[in-house]
Amino acid sequence: SKFGDSYDEVSMTWFWGKMRLRFGSRPKGMQKEKLGYMEGSFQLLIDELEKRIKELGGEVHTNAPVERVVVEQGKAIGLTFHVSRFTTRNFDTIIATVPSFAFTEMVPELPSDYIGKLRHVQYQSALCLVLKMRRSLSHIYWMNISDASVPFVAAIEHTNYMPPDVYGGTHILYLSNYLPLDSPLFPLSRDELLQEYLPHVQRVNPEFDLDWVEESWLFRDDAGQPIITCHYSQEIPDHQTPIRGLYLANTTQIYPEDRGMNYSVHLGQKIANIVLAC
Repeated sequence: SKFGDSYDEVSMTWFWGKMRLRFGSRPKGMQKEKLGYMEGSFQLLIDELEKRIKELGGEVHTNAPVERVVVEQGKAIGLTFHVSRFTTRNFDTIIATVPSFAFTEMVPELPSDYIGKLRHVQYQSALCLVLKMRRSLSHIYWMNISDASVPFVAAIEHTNYMPPDVYGGTHILYLSNYLPLDSPLFPLSRDELLQEYLPHVQRVNPEFDLDWVEESWLFRDDAGQPIITCHYSQEIPDHQTPIRGLYLANTTQIYPEDRGMNYSVHLGQKIANIVLAC
């Protein structure tokens, strides 16, 4: 379900790693995972990071898409980005955390062998439809769905883990999906996707009705999940790119672990140490 038509290309190393991490997270003697949740969501972590960066004299710019990494004589010297207009600023060091396909567009000066590794990895895109509801869909927190006729792969009712009182008495449901970018589901609007999902959600609870939904949100990610094929370790690009002063840290480099917030934090620490050592 996660890898779509590429399911039979996925390395067993990835699957083994997934199982090892899941069972390794369980306290000794327990048969179930012990889960934790940051009350207030990961937004609290993001806000604190921004606060600390500013306290240390740094700047944080949002809604400023990068158009190009400026390279001169084999060294990355700055970024061209867009706020109200295109702007170029110089930097001593640049760390890119964008998907590999976006990185190749930003830095066409990368040598062909490094670009080959970047282009070798394919992604499944991700769709997440979030529903705020008056009623609970079921008693299950995390429902994985392996029925190929259902157009989403998981129904995660967050308020079966954190109590609804935390969310004003409402119920929060995530309908999660992985699919290729050319899937007919990917460009659908929020309302169109909800209509598409409706009969399948009703298979979980036949009483479910659109009147239950008070609000909804749709999130898309073109690079939701790298497809981990055999011999994947041989195709992982180095964090330190062939261009001086330019580094890459993205989800294709977390292998054999799976992408997730905890491994993103670990990757951030790793890339910081690499940069400081250079």
